[in-house]
Amino acid sequence: MSISKLSSALTRVGMLSAAVLAPAIAFAQEAAPAAAAAATAAAPVPDKGDTAFMFISTILVLFMLVPGLALFYGGLVRSKNMLSVLMQCTMIGAVVMIIWVLYGYSFAFGGGTSPYWGGTAKMFLSGVSTSTTAPTFSKGVVIPEFIFMLFQMTFAAITPALIIGAYAERIKFGASVLFCALWATFVYFPIAHMVWDSNGMLFKMGALDFAGGTVVHINAGIAGIVGALLVGKRVGFGKDMMAPHSMTLTMVGASMLWVGWFGFNAGSNLEASGGAMLATVNTFIATAAAIISWSLVETFTRGKASMLGGASGMVAGLVAITPAAGIAGPMGAIVMGLIVSPLCYFFVSVVKNKFGYDDTADVFGVHCVGGIFGAIATGVFASASLGGVGYADGVTMSSQVMVQLTAVVTTILWCGIGSAILYKVVDIIIGLRVAPEAEREGLDLASHGEAAYHNS
Repeated sequence: MSISKLSSALTRVGMLSAAVLAPAIAFAQEAAPAAAAAATAAAPVPDKGDTAFMFISTILVLFMLVPGLALFYGGLVRSKNMLSVLMQCTMIGAVVMIIWVLYGYSFAFGGGTSPYWGGTAKMFLSGVSTSTTAPTFSKGVVIPEFIFMLFQMTFAAITPALIIGAYAERIKFGASVLFCALWATFVYFPIAHMVWDSNGMLFKMGALDFAGGTVVHINAGIAGIVGALLVGKRVGFGKDMMAPHSMTLTMVGASMLWVGWFGFNAGSNLEASGGAMLATVNTFIATAAAIISWSLVETFTRGKASMLGGASGMVAGLVAITPAAGIAGPMGAIVMGLIVSPLCYFFVSVVKNKFGYDDTADVFGVHCVGGIFGAIATGVFASASLGGVGYADGVTMSSQVMVQLTAVVTTILWCGIGSAILYKVVDIIIGLRVAPEAEREGLDLASHGEAAYHNS
């Protein structure tokens, strides 16, 4: 064969090969971007705006604990017990933060399939890194798992601190801290899993609790009243003057709670979207309505509206709207605020006096009662006909209210029984109550060796 013929044959083979391979090459070129797009869709990336929003919300919830709650409770006790309350809030928050990262996050959100707890897979934050994410309520939207873990940690830290207001001025410092650590472990973490984790018993039933009506407020309120009854009344209760020593500090603390509560409620949306803004609107107006309502009730019953009543109404409104913040419509939020204050007022001024229990800061009357009302009312005001976001398919108002009642009763029973057992355990180990002499001296000096005020 001549060289020219060989060259011609090779040319034909090359052209034929190109013709055969061209579709494959083109397909590969088209498939590569498609595969990359599929990979991107399979692994959503956190939005920087959502991450920043959650970071700010987390810091705001911490602000609720210290200094907000600490000052609110500090002003409500007598001056000789001011530092005792501040120290309990600070230490309980610190201890719960540590146990949260050690095992609490796993117990609540560890990915286990149990309806009662999250398992041990994420103990010591195993598997949680800068690259892992947590889903929000929107399909395909995620946030960094670290910020989800921290946001939930602040909830876990402030909830047991709420309890101390019920038995303030007579409990041992060590007993208070130990009880709250045990309570977080055996009561709070399981309830958080049941209500907020996708595998939780109450979550699967369809219970609505946007930011913690059951998990935080009913939980803390029940533990508070159980503690107040088991620790017993303060020395001189009903005989000595036990008025709050600084309504100024209480008002400052309540105001800080209101500011921080925007992180508490809006942050529970887990992303900076319309749902977070609805929660923000409702946190404003439900609280405002509750302040007005409490003051009106006091004016009609006592002749004067008090600053303590204004602060109490503020907290009552915040508690009531917590489970409904991103669920009820604005008009529903106003109605909830107007109703919750007379209800809580009745418990702190009538029921408390009738039964004679010593709930120092009215944790039961405000947090538990307000939380129960808010949880049940969420089932009503979620209705689209009342301006709410609506119910899941096939769910009616009556069926949703029944689910809400189930969540309330479950929380009361779990917390009530669990708290009573844990108080008894702590009493056996180190004792719950300080000596009467220490109580008369004041827990600032008796427990901490220092005083909040020095009169010269």
